[in-house]
Amino acid sequence: MARYTYTEKKDTRSGFGAGLLEAGKKNENVVALCADLVGSLKMEAFIKEFPERFIQTGIAEANMMGMAAGMTIGGAIPFTGTFANFSTGRVYDQIRQSIAYSNKNVKICASHAGLTLGEDGATHQILEDIGLMKMLPGMTVINPCDYNQTKAATIAIAEYEGPVYLRFGRPVVPVFTDPDQKFEIGKAWLVRQGKDVTIIATGHLVWEAIQAAEKLEEEGIDAEIINIHTIKPLDEDAILKSVGKTGCIVTAEEHNKIGGLGESVARLLTTTKLVPQEFVAVNDSFGESGKPAELMTKYGLDAENIILKARKVISRRTLFL
Repeated sequence: MARYTYTEKKDTRSGFGAGLLEAGKKNENVVALCADLVGSLKMEAFIKEFPERFIQTGIAEANMMGMAAGMTIGGAIPFTGTFANFSTGRVYDQIRQSIAYSNKNVKICASHAGLTLGEDGATHQILEDIGLMKMLPGMTVINPCDYNQTKAATIAIAEYEGPVYLRFGRPVVPVFTDPDQKFEIGKAWLVRQGKDVTIIATGHLVWEAIQAAEKLEEEGIDAEIINIHTIKPLDEDAILKSVGKTGCIVTAEEHNKIGGLGESVARLLTTTKLVPQEFVAVNDSFGESGKPAELMTKYGLDAENIILKARKVISRRTLFL
């Protein structure tokens, strides 16, 4: 099996910043709004290139969402930027009523998601955002895995008609995907073929899944890895094709196990092809202040826990045969 390597690490928020600039160059209707976090969202390059297409809303996230919704009526393609907690929980009413309900073409771009926000602690480490956003009718939910994929996703959503939630993060992570990739919304990426267990991962957990698969291979376990960068719409065909071969599945995400990718997969499996599933996710709790890597380990969001869950789900598979 091919082994993935990397030569550098970058934060996915920088991928967003680079993608936003490229999207702005391609389409003059792309505009950006930010709630006083330009540096954190890496919007500086876009602002320098297109100062007339940027609005600093200040710390007024609800107003920013209302403004973005209104701007679409005139043909603009607004990209809003703030932390994931403020992009969802703080403004859920405005997103539901002004953006999702009327299917406005707003791109809700959310940085600093999950436990890897680190030292800022539980009040900022939102672990419920994917669930909040995927429940909104018509909302597309995207969670890319590295710098290159985040850049490609940002460019792609500018060309997509409809509301989108794009989730990314602050920590530097390995850059291992193709810099020239074409990002297809709703189309999963088969990272690694295997026959013994399916590992479906999203965001930062994709690299952890790759590391887990390499260690499992040493034990004689052949793991298939699928990168579900688009959580909604879910690539159901890719998942069903994989579990049809392996007969068991592990889902891995930096999110509460309630409401996230794992639950979307479980819904699919219970209505189409019932196979054992194990979850790698936060076990229905808030986070805490700490170093990102240490928090990921403490809450079980790492390669070692994926390995443990893979072994467990394989042992359960015999009950379904």
